[in-house]
Amino acid sequence: MTALAIAALMMAAMTGVMTAAWLFQRRVGDGGWTDVFWVLGTGMACVVAALSGVGTPTTRQVVVAVLAGLWGLRLGLHMLNRVRASAEEDRRYTGFRRDWGAAFQRRMLSFALSQAPAGAILASAVHVAAQNTTPFGRPEDYVGLLLFAVAWTGESLADAQLSRFKADPANRGRIADAGLWAWSRHPNYFFELLTWTAFVPLALAPGYAQGGWSLAAPLQMFVLLNYVSGVPPLERAMREAHGPAFDAYAARTSRFFPLPPRAPKGA
Repeated sequence: MTALAIAALMMAAMTGVMTAAWLFQRRVGDGGWTDVFWVLGTGMACVVAALSGVGTPTTRQVVVAVLAGLWGLRLGLHMLNRVRASAEEDRRYTGFRRDWGAAFQRRMLSFALSQAPAGAILASAVHVAAQNTTPFGRPEDYVGLLLFAVAWTGESLADAQLSRFKADPANRGRIADAGLWAWSRHPNYFFELLTWTAFVPLALAPGYAQGGWSLAAPLQMFVLLNYVSGVPPLERAMREAHGPAFDAYAARTSRFFPLPPRAPKGA
């Protein structure tokens, strides 16, 4: 099955998932559930896409399916715990409620459904990596595993550091700026991008024309995280909430890629 055929099937599945996400968030009054549904739905779609085909799954299919499943399970449970534990809605969605007013639910439906293609493209990229007929065990395959391990570790650490920071009452009203969050304003997003980059070396092989489709995953995530639904609405909300404190944080901290903190001007 081609990448485009898998993408079409996963698009139908993710449309159903995101419709359910919209109905659920409307019932409970918390837009954060949209993220939970998307991650868990995309994770399941990726596992199915990796294992699709005729006959017994190959070693490569199993490895790719495990990687996709680990991504969906870790991030999905993290988001689930965050939504369930928080007494407040995620600041991105409170911003949407304020900006969209009476049209919130109508626009939330469009917002939720617009995420279905993203999940479908990721699933198709995973399918391409899994269907590479080259026997697993090439140096490129271990590069992919190494990238995934770094991404998994980095994103897990960033999430844990942020959770610990927020759990400390002394930090209420402050911006998390320690650990990885001193090197990037969005280290979790950076490592999320690295996760999907890991599937590229697993997919690319001489003579395997579909392998290039795997590049769609990191390219898509870079655009979405940097320019659409990731950084822009979150930083807008942070600037409104923290004002000059956020401006000072932004002046010394890289926006996306982890880099050493910049010294204050005049220092």
